[in-house]
Amino acid sequence: TGDGISEVPDPSGLFLSRSETEVSGTCVTVTLEGKRALISEIQALVVKSSTVQPRRVTNGVDSSRVAMILAVLERRAGLRLSELDVYVSTVGGVKVSEPSADLAIALAIASAIKDQPISHDVVAFGEISLAGEIRKVNQAVIRQNEAKRLGFTTVIDSNFPQLTKALAAGLKN
Repeated sequence: TGDGISEVPDPSGLFLSRSETEVSGTCVTVTLEGKRALISEIQALVVKSSTVQPRRVTNGVDSSRVAMILAVLERRAGLRLSELDVYVSTVGGVKVSEPSADLAIALAIASAIKDQPISHDVVAFGEISLAGEIRKVNQAVIRQNEAKRLGFTTVIDSNFPQLTKALAAGLKN
């Protein structure tokens, strides 16, 4: 501002899309910046590849983690992704580097491939193992409280120990 730096009381709003309608391929997660919980949105787009080697494009998320999540989705959840281009991005240019975003990335990709939106009241966080298990993350209570404070009523996390159960809960609409 013209007055210098001003406080942003709720920075989470910067990292969410403003769509009133539910759109497939989006999932909200809670990350930590220091001790502060931030809500951010993961978006995914999945389309038939026109090349022999499908594209994997990421923005704001670790491409190696996305590659691992794609392999787990294919092997453990039965989603056929090997012939599809996959694009994964965050809203607002935020960088999400912690493994807690794995579950939101997986849900966004599954939502995109099935063209089935995830409800606006859902937030997801949890690390995904190669076995398709959802692992607990640090400071889960802080993440849950921030989601609740911002009006999210459904939390999908390590209470769903298997990826297939977490996907079913997120895509139940």
